[in-house]
Amino acid sequence: MGTDNSNAIRKVSLDDKYALDTARAYMTGIEALVRLPMLQHQRDQRAGLNTAAFISGYRGSPLGGVDQALWKAKPWLAQHNVHFQPGLNEDLAATAVWGSQQTNLFGGARYDGVFGMWYGKGPGVDRSMDVIKHANAFGTSRYGGVLAVAGDDHACKSSTLPHQSEHMFIGASVPVLSPANVQEVLDLGIFGWELSRYSGCWVALKAITENMDSAISADIDPDRIEIVIPEEFQLPPDGVHGRWPDKPLEQELRLNKYKIYAAREFARVNGLNRIVVDCPHPRFGIITTGKAY
Repeated sequence: MGTDNSNAIRKVSLDDKYALDTARAYMTGIEALVRLPMLQHQRDQRAGLNTAAFISGYRGSPLGGVDQALWKAKPWLAQHNVHFQPGLNEDLAATAVWGSQQTNLFGGARYDGVFGMWYGKGPGVDRSMDVIKHANAFGTSRYGGVLAVAGDDHACKSSTLPHQSEHMFIGASVPVLSPANVQEVLDLGIFGWELSRYSGCWVALKAITENMDSAISADIDPDRIEIVIPEEFQLPPDGVHGRWPDKPLEQELRLNKYKIYAAREFARVNGLNRIVVDCPHPRFGIITTGKAY
């Protein structure tokens, strides 16, 4: 691109990205993560819910700029009851986000629910698995939900080891969403929180450099995504959300008998896994996810 176009891009203001009345905005994947809780709060308001958001994590490439982006957007985040508190490390941040799902267990809660976002580089996922496993087994709140954004460095460009986080999340029975582009960071982020609310699971969102550092003119209409709630799946009578007191073996039963299957059913009815190229008599299939697709 020429110099003139680059200068035009740099002149895009934060208000252009985060204002309420904006239908489209030029933004990077990092900025999409900042806009995401605003979209969820707008959706909750239109649904008659009084919610807030809590964000915490520990930066590292490809999420190295997320702290600065959140700080710069503080005036706009405040309009949507979004509180950002960076963690001293990844596991303390995850513990704080876990706490956001417990606010409605006590009297005097100011909100119907608090939806949370945790972020960390792949090695931070590794060190935080104790918290993530416990928090996922405990469950999210009904009008909360947690999105765990994992920054992966497959090519080992800025890491001591190449890494990807899907295997760790699968081991903890955490559903994983893998965006293919910046628009899907927004779209799958909304699906992720709704999936987390429905299933009671934390939901992972994979972040890679090719998405976080690229930029597009994104559709930021809060009504862009239409959520379908499964009608045929039978949830347990006492639900899938966090409660107190709660015994570990009962958490294990809910997670493995109901919650992970509820997540699969939510993905099915919402078409999260799509057949892109089909034929009348298929003999084999090719499966791709995220940027590989």
